[in-house]
Amino acid sequence: MAVALQKRIGQLRKRRARRVRSRILGTAARPRISVFRSNRAISVQFIDDEKGHTLLAFSSKKLPEKEQKQNKTMQAMRVGEEAGKIAKERGIARAVFDRGSYRYHGRVKALAEGIRKAGIHF
Repeated sequence: MAVALQKRIGQLRKRRARRVRSRILGTAARPRISVFRSNRAISVQFIDDEKGHTLLAFSSKKLPEKEQKQNKTMQAMRVGEEAGKIAKERGIARAVFDRGSYRYHGRVKALAEGIRKAGIHF
């Protein structure tokens, strides 16, 4: 039963990702914010889909060591704030949030709130 449950969870995750990505497209003026979450780290990329270029990338591994010892939700919030600050410096004011196959909850939500706190609108 455990194998069947894992298979079903994987299918639902793929369906969620396909549904989310079918509705959004990033441009240079309004890039797509793509989130990747692992058990240890969270990373974010600002992507221009028209050219296929990553405009900016930031990860919790780039945080100072003191902040890496915080809980994962606080790390996600800091990653969002730092990525948003760098995006503002590069002239990005608006973006499209791509949560991928992850639910908008916990670390993904904290990351989005951190980006908004930095002044990026989506």
